[in-house]
Amino acid sequence: MSMTLADILRIKEERGYSVAKLSEYSGVPVGTLQKLLRGESKNPRKATLDAIERVLYGDEKHYPGKAFEYEVEGRQPDLVREPAAQYGRSLPEQGEYTLQDYYALPDDRRVELIDGVFYDMAAPSFVHQQITGLVYAQIRDFIEKNGGDCIPSIAPVDVQLDCDNKTMIQPDVLIVCDPKKLKSFGVLGAPDFVLEVISPSTKKKDMLTKLVKYMEAGVKEYWVIDPDRKVLIVYLAEERGMPCIYPLQGKAGVHLYEGRLQIDLEKIAGVIEKMNRIMGEE
Repeated sequence: MSMTLADILRIKEERGYSVAKLSEYSGVPVGTLQKLLRGESKNPRKATLDAIERVLYGDEKHYPGKAFEYEVEGRQPDLVREPAAQYGRSLPEQGEYTLQDYYALPDDRRVELIDGVFYDMAAPSFVHQQITGLVYAQIRDFIEKNGGDCIPSIAPVDVQLDCDNKTMIQPDVLIVCDPKKLKSFGVLGAPDFVLEVISPSTKKKDMLTKLVKYMEAGVKEYWVIDPDRKVLIVYLAEERGMPCIYPLQGKAGVHLYEGRLQIDLEKIAGVIEKMNRIMGEE
């Protein structure tokens, strides 16, 4: 996009557009526009910026801003999307969405795109955040101490798992050892290691849908932590998806590092117990 924020504000005022009118013409939700115009959106989506630019260049009549909703796993969420029609396509069905639709989402909405299907991502719980942060810190510290080419990361980071235009996911924690897979938007291809912390609402997706995707894409090691059952489930590609299940006791070695990288499972169990006690869930 060639326009700067200053250009957008200037032309918006010159043409007398209110935020509501600019939203109507561009299809960009009012909340997203307000954050952008206040300078609060640090990395706005390209499709969002392109839609605004087209309107401010005088093409609003070609891009009506009627929004729509879609179903996720059989229910109707409040996730509102900009219309695919404004980007030159008819309204797709679940299973037909692409990265074009993904990038057209409002900046404050989190979803995963898997084989053309959108899955809503609720804000992670405090327990979820504590666990992912704890595991990531142990992985990061080990890699920094021992060197090597592998790069760890923590959500949210986009992973174009199949290198196609129908899948984009955001694992909780990942390790990428091939620097060629690191792109400006995120990761292109399969990470070497992935960790997901599941909840009742994500269990089916993480244990079935994403498990199959990870194994097929070439993820070497997939860890799943279930805070409710207090277990770690490990899937290795070389074992053809047969899981090993460990209670959150002692330590568990990451196979990617031949077990030298040890994750303290008792610390994870301690975090779960502490947070449950604080929040009165036990």
